[in-house]
Amino acid sequence: MNIPIRRVAIAAMVLILLLVANATYVQVIKADKLRSDPRNNRVLLDEYSRQRGQITAGPDVIARSDPTDDRLKYLRVYPQPTGPAFAPVTGYYSFQYGSAGLEQAEESILNGNDDRLFGSRFLDLFNGRDPRGGNVVTTINPRMQQVAYNAMLKGCDGGCRGSVVAIEPSTGAILAMVSTPSYDPNKLAAHDASVREDAWNTWNSDSGPQPMLNRAINQTYPPGSTFKIVTTATALSQGVSDTERLTSASSITLPNTETSLSNYGGETCPDSSGGTVSLHQAFQYSCNTAFVQLATQKLKNPIDSVKSMASSFGLDDDPTGIPLSVSESTVGDIPDLAALGQSAIGQRDVRMTPLENAMIAATIANGGVRMQPYLVDKLQGPDLKTLHTTRPQTVNEPISSQIAADITNLMIDSEKHTTGSGGPIPIASKTGTAEHSANSDAADTPYAWYVAFGPSSNAKVAVAVIVENGDRGVAATGGSTAAPIGRAVIDAAVGEGQ
Repeated sequence: MNIPIRRVAIAAMVLILLLVANATYVQVIKADKLRSDPRNNRVLLDEYSRQRGQITAGPDVIARSDPTDDRLKYLRVYPQPTGPAFAPVTGYYSFQYGSAGLEQAEESILNGNDDRLFGSRFLDLFNGRDPRGGNVVTTINPRMQQVAYNAMLKGCDGGCRGSVVAIEPSTGAILAMVSTPSYDPNKLAAHDASVREDAWNTWNSDSGPQPMLNRAINQTYPPGSTFKIVTTATALSQGVSDTERLTSASSITLPNTETSLSNYGGETCPDSSGGTVSLHQAFQYSCNTAFVQLATQKLKNPIDSVKSMASSFGLDDDPTGIPLSVSESTVGDIPDLAALGQSAIGQRDVRMTPLENAMIAATIANGGVRMQPYLVDKLQGPDLKTLHTTRPQTVNEPISSQIAADITNLMIDSEKHTTGSGGPIPIASKTGTAEHSANSDAADTPYAWYVAFGPSSNAKVAVAVIVENGDRGVAATGGSTAAPIGRAVIDAAVGEGQ
């Protein structure tokens, strides 16, 4: 063979090897990535050719697939009028915009591709039956979810903007997860592209209310006075008694600064004696100045101890999915005692999701034992055979059962001094009113918090409520704005079991 022919042959062999290598790369190495690419319409058409599994809450189906006569053989349906109430849980499944929520987190079960459904797929092939996806059974109590959603819609003029999370303290099961304003996932699931696009563009407007933001798990807020639960837990863990005397002054100067911090409304802490109140009184009346003194003067290694306690409750820790992705809550940077004074009352850089605040309340209600929160009770095959059941899992024990009982007593008295208390169900609670403007002089409506559990003994449910836009404007408080919503959810949970 002469040299030119040999060179051509070698070049041809190299090209063949490159083609084989490229085919191997595309078909083997990148296969999963290409299959999951939302732009891959062939995969989507294949998925729409078989019936997607259901998502349920108790006896209620909150997402299903109905047969159609068009190119896409099935239409994803979120039953009305409850679709928007459950949207933070289900998310959406869209031909154009992919998926979110449990539709995304449990994709392989719902579309039937999960390895645990291999036997079912084989039998479908053998029997000539159309393949179907598996089902997702959530922990959501549909009555509580609807009560929480309705309460948020009615709690403010034009509807409250915020979130409600309810947890079963003994297991960590999420019983309600509401985010308002919400959206109708049916519009994103529509087979009409114009309907999908109009809804998407409207809901994702930069100047809009962000209805697709899941405020329960993906938005963090300054917790305000609800963080005093953590500060109190730190003090009690160091042997500080709830009879410890603290200042009742209307304002206090932060350590090593000329900056003063005041009680709500600039008032002196009630029931003072000789210019002081007990820690118990300071908690039930939520006196800021007393807690600044507690954190900066009464604690050992104050900055590290508060940060450590916050961490043991779940802040500054990469949160485990529920299985939805959860944003991290943080105590923020605490460089000195002045910063600690602000952080100890839930201001400065402290930020928490409503889920995290509900978990703190649930931990107190559960005797100091923190459970892993979860949203999926079980996974089923198309034949309703159980493939997986979530087992409650203990995360840690931030405080002893005795300290949990002591904080419960403080929260019971706090509830007694909260607007609208005195219902038939005994409740332990803590309110919070959190400033959030970068300009301390700005007259922004504060965030109104309410964290609670009920009954106060052997609690069935722990809740966290945040309202961003209380009707009273700058005078909005957790007691007046958020507490009625939280109590309604507790009533729904406890009343259902009576």
